[in-house]
Amino acid sequence: MSFDAPVNRRNTHCVKWDAMEAVYGVNPDDGIAMWVADMEFRAPDVIQNAIAAMHDHGVYGYYGNPTPYTDAIRWWMKTRHGWDVDTDSIFTTHGLVNGTGLCVDAYSAPGDAVVLFTPVYHAFARIITAAGREVRSCELVNTNGRYEMDFDVYDAQMTGNERMVILCSPHNPGGRVWSHAELQAVAAFAKRHDLILVSDEIHHDLLMPGQTHIPMAHIDGINDRLVMMTAATKTFNIAGSHTGNVIIPDPALRKPFAARMNALGISPNSFGLHMTTAAYSVEGAAWVDDLCAYLDDNRRIFDEGVNAIPGVHSMPLEATYLAWVDFAGTGMAPEEVIRRVQQDAQIAPNHGTTFGQGGDSFLRFNFGAPRAQIEDAVGRLQNAFADLQ
Repeated sequence: MSFDAPVNRRNTHCVKWDAMEAVYGVNPDDGIAMWVADMEFRAPDVIQNAIAAMHDHGVYGYYGNPTPYTDAIRWWMKTRHGWDVDTDSIFTTHGLVNGTGLCVDAYSAPGDAVVLFTPVYHAFARIITAAGREVRSCELVNTNGRYEMDFDVYDAQMTGNERMVILCSPHNPGGRVWSHAELQAVAAFAKRHDLILVSDEIHHDLLMPGQTHIPMAHIDGINDRLVMMTAATKTFNIAGSHTGNVIIPDPALRKPFAARMNALGISPNSFGLHMTTAAYSVEGAAWVDDLCAYLDDNRRIFDEGVNAIPGVHSMPLEATYLAWVDFAGTGMAPEEVIRRVQQDAQIAPNHGTTFGQGGDSFLRFNFGAPRAQIEDAVGRLQNAFADLQ
């Protein structure tokens, strides 16, 4: 397939385009949606064919015999990530935001605190707060435009009330692929403070050339407190299927999670299972390889364009299709930056403040789109800040 082919998503119940004007004041007819983290590409043919087969059959009943589905997950994790997954460890949730909520519910109590390394994916804090838990923000260190962790500082912030830590790996919005040493440090931190470690690895397939993702499950001595979260949804642009996998290596740790799943009557929908089974295949793998090469070129074009604006810096990206752009060097207040981007450039990005501590001067731009749209966005941004040239 061609990633250059435009797809009109307006008036299709697409939140990214149809809610853009209400949220950001950007008209979808004239503006560019670069906020919600799904892509502007059709899913690969192997998934389209699976849905077509469901349509042709015409009966949409309860799904049975999940073996092909779990085998596909196990094959993908072993083939793409060198990770051996036990079938019994796989729980299927309604996406990973739902999976996060279930983890918070299963492994903490109201009033407990959950640690986040901020700035980080905004849904984490929303879920934690809505569940009556406290967010313990451990701010990442921005070292020459690259996020790092400072566990001496984080250790000092702990009060003993923390029950869980959530890691975003690869990191959203900063695009970091954490090193083995960094993952070991996170694991050691979790053990020091007796925390359940939830590792959200939904972006693990979306790597820039030369990058290698290391599953947290490969870190020694952490599996007794580890919850892994993965999904095909970001990788294959099927987020509307709301199908995620919570993978829990330790049998004892599975029990409270399984109890919450049972108590809430959660079971997966058949569309998501068929789509994921089709995606995790040789055909799907080839599509992902082509996608990552295309995204890397988009990244280069976008970064070169915005970094040419004085005072603007796009954080070097190692994974994801999300550019994390710092406007602090312009000397402008965040409100002025937002006005120029949304009103002058007619682009809707995510506001950095929604990602927690450390995000104030940033905007997040989704470049998972046909190249012409990315080139258009770069031109609009340069025009909006032309007085700085």
